[in-house]
Amino acid sequence: MRRALAFLALAAAVVALVVARRDERDRGVAAGAAREGRVVRVVDGDTIHVRVDGRDERVRYIGIDTPEDVKPDTPVQCFARAAAAANGRLVGGREVRLVLDAEPRDRYGRLLAYVFRGDDGLFVNAELVRAKPSRTLTIPPNVRYARRFAGLVTQARRAGRGLWRACPP
Repeated sequence: MRRALAFLALAAAVVALVVARRDERDRGVAAGAAREGRVVRVVDGDTIHVRVDGRDERVRYIGIDTPEDVKPDTPVQCFARAAAAANGRLVGGREVRLVLDAEPRDRYGRLLAYVFRGDDGLFVNAELVRAKPSRTLTIPPNVRYARRFAGLVTQARRAGRGLWRACPP
């Protein structure tokens, strides 16, 4: 019983330390705050790793969702590899600007961001919706571009672009 209580106390201390470090890192980060870095890895169509201030940040794009190809215990979904390839062509190895919204991180600790290419300012989240390897995914309170994304997905669906052609609902 004592061992179990000691283990529980240790686990609680570790969780508190991790949360405190994350809170410390994000303290004072306001909606619209921007961070800059270089993409070091494209995970899939809506997740990248960016080197920011000497740290590797896992970044999840706000407002979009692409088919899964790396999710454990999930079969590769229609158009997943094309979405990851499109994301790689857009940002792989490039400098990017990450603009945050109301919530800087999700429950998995990923930085949530609108991603803009550094050299030409291309809004990557919107381009992925326009070119259609992704769908919209609005999770309040991060809703700054939700209307814009909804309009882009309507246009892509009507034009039969990308996954709308390859993966009928």
